[in-house]
Amino acid sequence: MNDVFFTLHFTVNGQEQTLEVPAARRLLDILRLDLGLIGPKEGCSIGRCSACSVVVDGDSVPACLLLACQVQGRTVDTIEGLREDPLCERISAALVNAGALQCGYCTPGIVSSLTAALRHNPAADVAELEQALHGNLCRCTGYNGLRQAIAELAT
Repeated sequence: MNDVFFTLHFTVNGQEQTLEVPAARRLLDILRLDLGLIGPKEGCSIGRCSACSVVVDGDSVPACLLLACQVQGRTVDTIEGLREDPLCERISAALVNAGALQCGYCTPGIVSSLTAALRHNPAADVAELEQALHGNLCRCTGYNGLRQAIAELAT
């Protein structure tokens, strides 16, 4: 089967990108393999673990589920771009303070999801932030640290 290539124009972390890619190539592969952005991690490959979550046009989405053709003209922010945002710094500090981090594999997806949620609603309450993390899995720390970080962010 021959891949159908097309010219993809989109913005990643504030930089315009133009790439010749197969239309069916996953955004996760474009970010990691073509652009060298390794923050989003390959986890389940079916959108259930959110280790690959990125912010697309303001919403947190699993990059493993989006195809190149679906991000044409869109804006994508990965953890590499988000880490300069003071909101991301606040989220990271809350996660560290609560001991909600261990191996770090899931952390970029968690930070991306919380950043998108707090950008949409800076006054989000605990329930809203928990809902924002609904699909994010963490196998190392359990969820008590995440709950503590969410409580800190919701205040």
